[in-house]
Amino acid sequence: MKTVLITGANKSIGFETARQLVQQGYFVYLGSRDEQKGQQAADQLKAEGFTDIEPIVIDVDNPASIKAARETLGQKTAVLDVLINNAGISGGGPPQPAVSTASSVAKQVFETNFFGVIDVTQAFLDLLKQSPEPRIVNVTSGLGSLTLHSDPAWKYYAVKPVFYVASKAALNAYTIVLAHELRDTPFKVNAVDPGYTATDFNGHSGPGSVPDAAARVVKAALLGPDGPTGQFYSDDNAPETGISPW
Repeated sequence: MKTVLITGANKSIGFETARQLVQQGYFVYLGSRDEQKGQQAADQLKAEGFTDIEPIVIDVDNPASIKAARETLGQKTAVLDVLINNAGISGGGPPQPAVSTASSVAKQVFETNFFGVIDVTQAFLDLLKQSPEPRIVNVTSGLGSLTLHSDPAWKYYAVKPVFYVASKAALNAYTIVLAHELRDTPFKVNAVDPGYTATDFNGHSGPGSVPDAAARVVKAALLGPDGPTGQFYSDDNAPETGISPW
């Protein structure tokens, strides 16, 4: 049975991603920084009849928590097939003006959305290397596209929460480089924009549904050996091709 670790999976898109992957026959390690909330999320899925799921405490802002999660997972499995870096924060806004938003906000947002992804990925890379078809999915945002932010015709052109945008652009850059470094291996490393989805993250203002958003993430997790790597998937930004400009 293939295994997957999903960070920030106790609610919203992460939780639905866990549900869809357990339905696909994966054993899901449901990552949550809060032990009680993680257990409640796992219990909910088990109540729906899914048994191949287990909560894992992991706070992506805390290196000690990441190390402990790696040790815990290593005691349960020698192989990790999929890592989904889903945990993220907005830092407030929009608006989040570049001329006045404190740099402390940038540090907080980058800690979760960028540095946390690096730390988690590096911590679990050894387990991923044991998989014949390892997959890394970095959940990004369409707002991370610098090309589209420079296009006044883009539908989200006016939406520019500065440090959220910057953190996701940085995440996209990390995805490109990581995919390049692993290009001659079985790894597939991709960034996925789940779309503007109605969740707690945005006060349920988005028009997209959580199941549809999670399905986009799951699609990248299930890529076959001939699938692409180093891509920026976004049905929202590029409905015809599904590939967003960087």
